[in-house]
Amino acid sequence: MTRPGLPKLIATDLDGTLVRSDDTVSAYTHGVLDRVRAAGIPVVGATGRGPRLTELTRNDIRAADFLVMAGGGRVVDQSDPAGPVVLRDERLPAEVLARLLADLEAEVGPLTVMVEASDEHDAPLWGDYHESWPYQDRFEARTRDECLACDVIKAFARTADHHVDELLAAARRIIPSQVATLTQAGLGFIEICPPGVDKATGLTVVAQSLGVDPADVLVFGDMPNDLPMFEWAGWSRVAVANAHPALRAAADEVTLRNDDDGVAVYLDRLLSR
Repeated sequence: MTRPGLPKLIATDLDGTLVRSDDTVSAYTHGVLDRVRAAGIPVVGATGRGPRLTELTRNDIRAADFLVMAGGGRVVDQSDPAGPVVLRDERLPAEVLARLLADLEAEVGPLTVMVEASDEHDAPLWGDYHESWPYQDRFEARTRDECLACDVIKAFARTADHHVDELLAAARRIIPSQVATLTQAGLGFIEICPPGVDKATGLTVVAQSLGVDPADVLVFGDMPNDLPMFEWAGWSRVAVANAHPALRAAADEVTLRNDDDGVAVYLDRLLSR
């Protein structure tokens, strides 16, 4: 239920929510977010993108005071005049990932697997080639053993025989939450993150650093990886019209599509009322 007045913190997902289908963010959206900050409300970009895409993320949400990246595993305070400060940096141990992949393949069959291991600028994902992956320019084919040679920020997996939501449900039955956090972000792959890592726990780091209660936080999203922050935030939970059915069901309100600047339209009206 939307609360009266203005929220004390605003967090938005990027891809499919703030960012349009052509991978751009409109000048109108940037302008509205600048007005939000001018009103004294901190802005957070909450994304599944890993730290290797930090510069792209900063460009897409230039007004952000904080970035919650890698689905909550990396939290960055950008408001310090001395430069960005990393507040959280979580990794999934390679041996844990190896065991859970083996358990999952025993249940659902062979997996196509990629890992995000490096936080260097524009570093590629490593793993099994799949033609459906939309970012082939940031991908490098490597063997499973090579992918499991180090701890990872997150892993991605899919099968030929399961819809991503079916695979996610199966994985959650097999893999305990204390071993890994499982979600999906609309890319056709489930995402395997360190335990306790999601957008809600990432936003908790931000809220605590600012002294903001979750009840005073407004969030926007479109995919199941946004559900934890929808369950956590209390001022209002807003889905874009193109959102996954599970997120629309969890939302207090639905705004326009990402391609129609739905987040900015909502915030523009909020600031103008």
